[in-house]
Amino acid sequence: MATIEDGNKPLAWLTGLCSQNVTKEKIMRKIVSFVHVSLDGFVSSTAEGPAGLEWISISPDLFEYVEQRIQQTDTALYGRNTYQMMESYWPTAADKPDASPHDHAHSRWYKSAHKVVLSKTLVPKNHPDTQIISSNLSDEISKLKHSAGSEILLFGSPSATHALMAENLIDEYWLFVNPILLGQGIPLFKNIKDRTSLRLVKSQVFPSGVVCLQYEVKRNQ
Repeated sequence: MATIEDGNKPLAWLTGLCSQNVTKEKIMRKIVSFVHVSLDGFVSSTAEGPAGLEWISISPDLFEYVEQRIQQTDTALYGRNTYQMMESYWPTAADKPDASPHDHAHSRWYKSAHKVVLSKTLVPKNHPDTQIISSNLSDEISKLKHSAGSEILLFGSPSATHALMAENLIDEYWLFVNPILLGQGIPLFKNIKDRTSLRLVKSQVFPSGVVCLQYEVKRNQ
């Protein structure tokens, strides 16, 4: 069968190369930071544990909005503290007599999702269904981004977020800006070495006053 050539390169070869490029683009996954933040930029107050998050405004319409996005994904990324909080609640959340529709939906998703945790202390054998990244962060995240699957949702986890920011590994931010000024606490943005341009993709205002801002990190082409 004859082939049409461009210089010394057969058209079939060029077509194959294009297909490979498209495949690579499809495989490349994004890390999306999913986080509540105060208007002055904090993700937690100075209180310890869950009490540091009691200022967050939640409502059924916000839960529904978030859950629609979460259900489109198959991978969750956490820091150790957030992961342990999730593990203590979501596997059995739907079994409680007062479980809400959100509890049922997110519990099902959590149990089926691939979970990745950034931690130097967790022991893999004690968490057989969870991938633990304890070193070589940039290389391991690169492998994860090039593996099969959906985008990767990073839930809260300020320490993990700061580690990823330092390596410029976060591709998108879903910021749920709460109408409150905390004055002090754990900041969302930290360890950013270079100026980073963002593109506003979408915004959503909730009756509670929470504003969801979806930003995409502009990468140099």
